Amino acid sequence: MKRTRSTDRELAEVAEVYRALEERSEERDCVRSADCCRFQLTGMTPYLTRGEALVAARAVRRLGRRQLPRRDDGACPLLDAYGKCHIYDGRPFGCRTHFCAAAGGPYARSDVLDLIRRLEDVDRHLGGDGPRPLPGAIAWALRNLD
Repeated sequence: MKRTRSTDRELAEVAEVYRALEERSEERDCVRSADCCRFQLTGMTPYLTRGEALVAARAVRRLGRRQLPRRDDGACPLLDAYGKCHIYDGRPFGCRTHFCAAAGGPYARSDVLDLIRRLEDVDRHLGGDGPRPLPGAIAWALRNLD
C-alpha cells in the first residue's frame, strides 16, 4: 500500500481512537496475563479493521520483522516467547476492549460504539471491507506496507 498523506491521516485517526478509549472512565486493569491471547483456548479472536492492521503491522516492522511468526498453539502471533505482547502499546482495539475477566471483562458495545464507527470509517477510507481476524489482517498489512 503506497504511503500517502491520506493514509497517514487515517492511521493517526486510529491512534486517536486508541487514546480516546484510554480516556474513558471504564475501570480497566490489564494484568498482561495473556490468557485472552490464547485464541484456541478462548475460542475468540479479535477482528481488525484495515487501519488497525496497518498500525499493528508498522509496530511489527519497528521490531525488525517482515512477517508474523507461525503459531501452532493457537495463540496470538504477536506474543513473544514469554507470553507478552510484542506490540502492547500499539495493540488493536479488540485487544483493548476484549473479554478478559482479569482486566474487568468486556466493554459494553454501546459504551464504545462511537469509537467502533470511527474505526469503520477509517476502514472504508483505506479501501477495506470490514474487520478481519487478527492473524490474517496483520499478515495482509505486512505484505502491503511500503
